Amino acid sequence: MYQVVRARLCALLCGAGTALRRRAVRQALRQDAGMVTSEYAMGIVAAVAFAVVLYKVVTSGTVSAELQGIVKGALDARM
Repeated sequence: MYQVVRARLCALLCGAGTALRRRAVRQALRQDAGMVTSEYAMGIVAAVAFAVVLYKVVTSGTVSAELQGIVKGALDARM
């Protein structure tokens, strides 16, 4: 009888602890749901920097020549 009561009590307490942790996580996510202005600004700066690097790579001589070769090969292909 003692073991059964102890097992049920432990299950109840463990379940309550899990429910409390879930509630705390949900509240934390709800409180920090969006970005602030400085985070938006940093995100935009990072996106622009990535775009500039990508533009420089694509417009470089080697990559540009390869892309032109691919397009020329596709246009010259027989149907």
